[in-house]
Amino acid sequence: MKAIGYQHNLSINDTHSLQDIELPVPVAQGHDLLVEVKAISVNPADYKIRLNMPAEANQWKVLGWDATGIVKAVGEQVSLFKPGDKVWYAGDLMRQGSNAEQQLVDERIVGRMPNSLSYGEAAALPLTTITAWEMLFDRLKVAKDDSSKSILVIGAAGGVGSIMVQLIKQLTQLQLIATASRPETISWLEDLGADHVINHRNPLSQEFSQFDLNEVDYVVSLNNTEQHLLEIEKVLKPQGQFGLIDDPESLNIVPFKTKSISVHWELMFTRSLFSTSDMQAQHDLLNQVSAMIDQGSIKTTVGEHFGKINAENLRRAHQLLESQKAKGKIVLEDF
Repeated sequence: MKAIGYQHNLSINDTHSLQDIELPVPVAQGHDLLVEVKAISVNPADYKIRLNMPAEANQWKVLGWDATGIVKAVGEQVSLFKPGDKVWYAGDLMRQGSNAEQQLVDERIVGRMPNSLSYGEAAALPLTTITAWEMLFDRLKVAKDDSSKSILVIGAAGGVGSIMVQLIKQLTQLQLIATASRPETISWLEDLGADHVINHRNPLSQEFSQFDLNEVDYVVSLNNTEQHLLEIEKVLKPQGQFGLIDDPESLNIVPFKTKSISVHWELMFTRSLFSTSDMQAQHDLLNQVSAMIDQGSIKTTVGEHFGKINAENLRRAHQLLESQKAKGKIVLEDF
C-alpha cells in the first residue's frame, strides 16, 4: 500500500523529511478496525513528532492523527463497527498513523463519520474535537449552564480553537473571549460565534481594560503559553482554572499561587496511550459531535485543501503549520 513516512528527524525543507513509500497492508486483530483511508488532516503533533521521535532502526515512521475512511475488516473482538461503515478518528500516538492507504485503529477511539460532510470536510475535525471536548468537559469541567461565567481561549483561530469556540457556544452558556491577531483570523472567530475577539500580540490585561472586559473563570491557552503566562494570571479570577495543550520549555506557575489558580493539561492521546478504562469516551464524544454536525449546529473547520495525500503536499502542510499562520485545518484527500 502507498504511505508517506520518514526514517530520520529532518527539517521540512529536506525532501527526505517525508517520503512516498510502499508498506504491507496490516491485519486487524482484537479491537482493531482496518480502515481504508479516504482523507486526512494535519496537526502540529505531526511536525513535532517528525522532528523529535526517531523511527525504529531501518523502519519507516508513518505520521497522521486525523482521518476519515471506510472499514475494510475488523478484529475478532470488534462490536461497534462492521465492514463498510464510514468512520472518523484521530488514532493512537504509538501506532502507525493515517498517512497511508490503510490503517489499524482501535474501535473504542473511533466514531461514525457525519453523513452531511465529505471525507475531506470531516477529516478536519477528530483530533481537535477530542482535544477541545476533553479540555472543556473532562479537564476544566466547565459550568455548562451558568451564564455568569466566562472563558478566554488564547490562539483560538487554529484547529483546536476553531472547534472549541463552537462547542462552547453550542453546549454552554459561557461568555467567550477569543484571541487572534490578523484581520482574517479575527473575522473567522467572529463568524464562529465568539462574543469578543482580542489581540494576543498585545498584553492580555491591556486588551481586557481597553474593551472593558472583566476577569474570567477559565483560560485555555492553545499556543505560545510561555509568552502569555504572567498575563494569564492577571485576567483570571481568584480560584480560576487554567488549561493548556502546547509544549512550553518551562512553566513557572508560582505566580498562580496567590489566586489559587488550578492548572490542567490536556493530551488527547492519554486514553489510548494508557488503555484507560474509559477509552470508549472518545468513541462516544465523536458520535455526539457527528450528530451535532448532521443537525447543523457544528461546522467543519477546514481552512485549506492541499490536494492528494503524498509527500510533496504533506511537506507543504507541515511548512504552513510550522509558520503558525494556518487558519483552521489543512486537509488532504485520496492517494
